[in-house]
Amino acid sequence: MANNGFFDNDDPFGLPPSPADAPAGSNAPPEYTVSELSQRLKRTVESSFSFVRVRGELSRITVAKSGHLYTDLKDADSVLNSICWKGTVSRLSIRPEEGMEVVCTGRLTTYPGRSNYQLIIETMELAGQGALLKMLEERRKKLAAEGLFDAARKKAIPFLPRIIGVVTSPTGAVIRDIMHRLDERFPRRVLLWPVMVQGQGAAQQVAAAIAGFNAFPAASGLRPDVLIVARGGGSLEDLMPFNDEIVVRAAAASVIPLISAVGHETDTTLIDFASDLRAPTPTAAAEMAVPVRRDLMMQVEDDSRRMREAAFKMIDRLRVTVTGLGRGLGDPRARLETAVQKLDNLSARLDNGLRTWLLRKSGRVAEMAGRLSARPLLQKIANDRRTVAVLDERLGNAQRRFIDDRRRKLQNAAQMLESLSFERVLERGYAVVFDRDGNIVSSAKAVPDKMSIRFRDGRVDAEKSGKSG
Repeated sequence: MANNGFFDNDDPFGLPPSPADAPAGSNAPPEYTVSELSQRLKRTVESSFSFVRVRGELSRITVAKSGHLYTDLKDADSVLNSICWKGTVSRLSIRPEEGMEVVCTGRLTTYPGRSNYQLIIETMELAGQGALLKMLEERRKKLAAEGLFDAARKKAIPFLPRIIGVVTSPTGAVIRDIMHRLDERFPRRVLLWPVMVQGQGAAQQVAAAIAGFNAFPAASGLRPDVLIVARGGGSLEDLMPFNDEIVVRAAAASVIPLISAVGHETDTTLIDFASDLRAPTPTAAAEMAVPVRRDLMMQVEDDSRRMREAAFKMIDRLRVTVTGLGRGLGDPRARLETAVQKLDNLSARLDNGLRTWLLRKSGRVAEMAGRLSARPLLQKIANDRRTVAVLDERLGNAQRRFIDDRRRKLQNAAQMLESLSFERVLERGYAVVFDRDGNIVSSAKAVPDKMSIRFRDGRVDAEKSGKSG
């Protein structure tokens, strides 16, 4: 091929032509197969762009069955195919969503099967605080629409909890500040559930800690009466685990009252909306969890003093009242003497009245006794005796007639039974045949070998002969 000026003697990819690749005395570029060219392109791209940071908007997000994530990064003019392998997806600090503006870190490579280049994503973060705030606002509206932030769901914080559960880092200053403030105000038993408070996996640990405290049986003696979820201040990115949806849902689902104390007073996270009480700082959370013991003791002493003073004043007031009433009543002895005299008079009158009543009743009894006589009573007794004698005689006659009648009937029945008895039949020349068991034989076919024959005047034993008629 003649040199038309489109190619020069150098390789278009920066490599000089091999003498073996071109005919002798020719300036033509070397000849490659499609696979060779694809591999040389792949090596060139990967060596030149082994580490890049790309900013763009996520589009066309797809998660394959294998778990790998495929998406596009785009801006106003271009689109970059991107891949995030399964193992990397689980470590991403944010959850990719359509339309989210992000900054991805990774390396460029090519895919010969479709002759395109693509970005292998290693990390992903939101592009700027504005995009992050926009995402948080959308998430807040979504969770609020589900009712997770309703004031009616808020639970009251107990006045003096027996056990306080704290979810925070075990090595930070937060737990020391909380313990120090609790010791100053009102020492309580504290159970610490250590978690990460920033970085990958922190949200899952915080949500698991809240659910774990709620899973304690009430009878175990370890279930906290109030929970404090706390961490110190930090950037918006540092506080992101407490904006995660799983943490917000865990806080809203907590049966134990929960105080959120994330960041400083100006910091606001989504867990603050779902918690039962928001504290501006972790130290303030400890103050909200318990009262001041010294103040309570002073209040109890003041209430006791006021109660004693009120009791003394009431006693003095009642003493004055009783004294005034006593003056109005007069001398109690004089009143008792009058009452005793009146009682004596009434007692004497009662005795006299009782004797008079008895005398009157005695006279009435004597009068009635004089009017009574024994003659009518004796006459009635004599009449009743004669009536009883007549009835006795009639009963005896009836009894004798009844017995005579029954005797005659019995004699007639005995005579009839005697006439029907088989002994009378035997007297007329008949006999009765019995077997060995004493049963009557009434058929010639039933005659046994040995038998007993009863006549009128006795029994005769017999045996059956060999001939039968």
